[in-house]
Amino acid sequence: MSPTDPSPLATSSRSGPLPDADDQEWASGKPSDEVLLKGPPEHSRKFLLTTSIVCFLAWVFSVYDFVLFGTLLPEIAKTFEWSTSTATAVATWVTLGTFFVSLAVGPLLDRVGRKPALVFCTVGAALTSGLTGLANGALALIGIRAISGLGYSEEVVNSVYLNEIYGKSRRRGFMFSFVQSGWPVGALLASAFAAALLPFVEWRWIFVLATFPAIVVVFLARRLRESPAFIALRRTRELRKEGRANDAERLAALYDLDITRDQESGLRQIFAPDLRRHTICLSAAWLLNWMGIQVFAVLGTTILTDGKGVSFGNALLILIVSNAAGFLGYLAHGYVGDRVNRRTTIMVGWIIGGAVMTVMLFGPNNAGFVIPLYALGIFFLNGPYAAMLFYMSESFPARVRGTGPNAAHIMGPVGAILGAGLLTIILSTGVDVPMAAFIAGAVGMFGSGLVMLGCRKVDQNHHHGDVDDDVDVDVDDTDAVTA
Repeated sequence: MSPTDPSPLATSSRSGPLPDADDQEWASGKPSDEVLLKGPPEHSRKFLLTTSIVCFLAWVFSVYDFVLFGTLLPEIAKTFEWSTSTATAVATWVTLGTFFVSLAVGPLLDRVGRKPALVFCTVGAALTSGLTGLANGALALIGIRAISGLGYSEEVVNSVYLNEIYGKSRRRGFMFSFVQSGWPVGALLASAFAAALLPFVEWRWIFVLATFPAIVVVFLARRLRESPAFIALRRTRELRKEGRANDAERLAALYDLDITRDQESGLRQIFAPDLRRHTICLSAAWLLNWMGIQVFAVLGTTILTDGKGVSFGNALLILIVSNAAGFLGYLAHGYVGDRVNRRTTIMVGWIIGGAVMTVMLFGPNNAGFVIPLYALGIFFLNGPYAAMLFYMSESFPARVRGTGPNAAHIMGPVGAILGAGLLTIILSTGVDVPMAAFIAGAVGMFGSGLVMLGCRKVDQNHHHGDVDDDVDVDVDDTDAVTA
């Protein structure tokens, strides 16, 4: 025993359901050392289902607010008498604002907790919706909508939190894919509410109405439990401060946590030699793929009508089909990722998606050919994100499981700006729409799949933090979490 460790902790094994007393301590978020050292608790199916539903709803209403702004931007521009260029500029500044606000989510996850981050991001989405209805000009709108970066980052919070709650379940990726499918659900709700309510109320009220369900989700989220992994991580930090380094290491080993550089800042850790390449490649993948999302998902209707001759009257059909394809894509890639490998699933999915979009762009200008291929392309463009988010959370050590994924995640809006800008520049040179969309969008999709080759290989059959020896990382820097 180290002389700095006044009272060594003794571990014990746990098997079967939690005793009521232990369960109450875990529910409080501050279990005693005696309970903590029995090992990670086993969660009931009811608990996992309830937690998943709350996270799903939190994501749905975060997406609803995020998408609603783009949907109602033409109406907002009419109210403030903006030109198209002014509206576009406002949207760009909003995107930049969300980038900077999103930076706070990673440290919040790693230092304050997974559950508080979930509540905070959901509050941010509710606050953004309510305040948007009160905006009186461009500057106010930009400042308010920048807060939507919290709602945008809610999917990162979900992936980190649920990764640790689901533990070693072999179906954990498929389970998460249902939660992640909140994106197409939220997008469809935003479009449906806008279409149904705009004839009767001003756009401001549609934002205000979105506040109330988000507030309900906030109260539901407050009733959730903190993840056992973060509770153990927090306790190791306390033990180190008390001078009980050996006890901190024993506890970390019990929960498969790596705490070797936990005293350093999160940003410094993710760019240390063992994680640097992984962080850079993940960030590049998000940036490049969001160029494809901007071109084919956000501007998809424009590409199909101006570039492929599809009637604008088919816009509603395109919206429904593409979101249905995205929903099925999430489930399919979540399922395949569990059985094959999430990293491989992401790579193959995005490369196939790039190929499908290329065939669609340069194939016949026929709605019967274009729309099915467009839907298939969206299937492979959006679907891999169900595997991607869960892969990111299990590929970083618990001590930077928020900062690492969030650093990559925030590159998405940057890619969207680059994709839109590149598309505009190429079109201004006289290049036709299919070729411009191929360069600005499809090439990014191909690239995003290829750069995943530089990311860590996670051994999903053993624990969350394992990596193969041929990857340029320090194998000792890995960890896993059993929940």
